[in-house]
Amino acid sequence: MKNSWGLSRKKVYYCAAIVAIGLCVVGAYVMWKNHSQPTEPAAKNVMVVRSQVVEAANKQQSFSYAGEVRGRYESHQAFLVGGKIIRRDVQLGSVVHAGDILMQVDSRDIQQNVNSISAMVSSAQSQLRLAETNLNRFRNLYAQKAISRAQLEQYENAYEVARAGVMQASAQQAQGSNQLDYSVLCAEKSGVVSSINAEVGQVVGAGMPVVTIIEDGEREIEISVPENRIDELRKAQKISVNFWALPKVSLTGTIREVAPMADPIARTYKVRVSVGNPPPEVKLGMTASVTIFATAEQSEVGAVSVPLSAIYQKGTEPCVWVIENNTVILRQVTVGSYGKEKIDVLSGLKPGEVIVTAGVHTLQERQEVKLMDGDGR
Repeated sequence: MKNSWGLSRKKVYYCAAIVAIGLCVVGAYVMWKNHSQPTEPAAKNVMVVRSQVVEAANKQQSFSYAGEVRGRYESHQAFLVGGKIIRRDVQLGSVVHAGDILMQVDSRDIQQNVNSISAMVSSAQSQLRLAETNLNRFRNLYAQKAISRAQLEQYENAYEVARAGVMQASAQQAQGSNQLDYSVLCAEKSGVVSSINAEVGQVVGAGMPVVTIIEDGEREIEISVPENRIDELRKAQKISVNFWALPKVSLTGTIREVAPMADPIARTYKVRVSVGNPPPEVKLGMTASVTIFATAEQSEVGAVSVPLSAIYQKGTEPCVWVIENNTVILRQVTVGSYGKEKIDVLSGLKPGEVIVTAGVHTLQERQEVKLMDGDGR
């Protein structure tokens, strides 16, 4: 039994050894087979990009601003007395002439005050007549040496006081009459009503603007300009004004006024561009486009022009992807002024070089690219 058990164990060991050797032979064959076959190269990550040849910047730059047609003179009409509005004779857009009634406030209290002052004037005049009669009587008595000089002077003084009282009451009466006239608001000059800030039944105070009138005459375009463009605006070689509703109308403008302070919210400066006497088709409130053409001195010397989409911001430095031998290289550049779709590059690029203009944020350094058909030529 012992010899048979030992013999069985040897057979098991022999079989395991044969299986292990067989597995090693099969693994070695597989490895040899894989190494003997040629490997296929990995596909390269070639990206198709849109490109453009760098061109020299235009000699004359232009900047456009949206604006609104306004009047040269805008008058804010207000009552000189307070009260409740009982009448309004104008609407938005109404054409008014000098002297036309715009609004009226309730004048009953003012009328009562005028009546009271008129009574004071009558009383003062009666006092003056009495003082004058007494003065004449005592002058005759003084001439007859019936009274002293001191007594005569008392009546002379009483007469002067009465006369001053009449003058004071008359002045108050004139003031009351003016207040009564002020209850009716009239247009001072001819023009167009552009805004109404009060309605019938509303109580307004003296000096509160209730109607705005744009006077007849010159028309202007009001635009908002950022602070970094103010100097260029002042030195502009030409200013062209076009209108969205009138594509065939183009006018030449001049800078008339630049606001001394920036708008507290928009942080831009209000600029008035005068267009003289525009055609009748140009109406108040129309949308206008003001194009500022810079002088040659303001243009960047030696600059090249690239699309805004070609700029790749690396940290705080602007860069562009330059294509050389079908690979992209990131190059730092110095930028200058920019327009609606273009930006001037002052250094870092030369005319004739090919740059990537779209998808700049998906590229990597030395990545192989393929140009779209028709690009980079």
